[in-house]
Amino acid sequence: MGQAVRDDVVGVLQASANRPSLLGGLDGRVRIVAAAAFAVTVVSLTQLAPLLLALTGAMGIMLLAHLPIASTLRRVVAMDAFIVFMILMLPFTVPGEPMFTVVGFPASQEGIVEATTIALKANAVVLAAMALLSSLEPVAFGRALARLGMPKPLVHLILFNVRYIDVLSREQQRLRIAMRARGFRPANSRHTYVSYGYLIGMMLIRALERSERIMKAMKCRGFTGRLFLDADERIRLGDAVFVFAFGTFVCGLVLWEALNRVTAV
Repeated sequence: MGQAVRDDVVGVLQASANRPSLLGGLDGRVRIVAAAAFAVTVVSLTQLAPLLLALTGAMGIMLLAHLPIASTLRRVVAMDAFIVFMILMLPFTVPGEPMFTVVGFPASQEGIVEATTIALKANAVVLAAMALLSSLEPVAFGRALARLGMPKPLVHLILFNVRYIDVLSREQQRLRIAMRARGFRPANSRHTYVSYGYLIGMMLIRALERSERIMKAMKCRGFTGRLFLDADERIRLGDAVFVFAFGTFVCGLVLWEALNRVTAV
């Protein structure tokens, strides 16, 4: 199942990367900063009207990125599954004016508004992040972080994870196949738990051994703790236009939020 999910995600990302889009040619730094600025702005909003506009804008960005709509919405719904219980409970736990009752428990208007606010924030942030970052290759993502001045250990960690997490995944698949070849069948038993413990231990040992071999190979090639990136990319006209348009949209959200607060007083 895990392999199927991973293949589905990889296929979606490759499909979005192969489709020409208005966002595909943007500098990685611009896309990362835009996603972070949008997330911070949306999380700070409290009024429903600006949040609805933010969600609409996130859907517009998704269309500009040419993401597959069906699979993208499926992943958003999967994210909603983690917060649906909290959203359903908020109307019954937040004190306020009762709107209706369910088996004797009153649901408050304030709780419904709070639940709606959280749902709008979560979906807007996730949609915008997927649209801006999903088609950005992991290596390009790490390089963009380096050019933004992020700590080198963090950048190295991201780049090495991208390169070797698939290697470790294939190693884990080989170990599981070897276990099944020896007659292992998972069950709710002590033998199963011990076998999985051995599997995790072997994965850690092999990962450590592989990391030592990789480090020795890199030192033989002159690695001194610094990864040499491509030549610095300059911000182009298209990047500047996107920054202006996106910045105007974000500032509009903040201004609308402020106006709603003033009129509500």
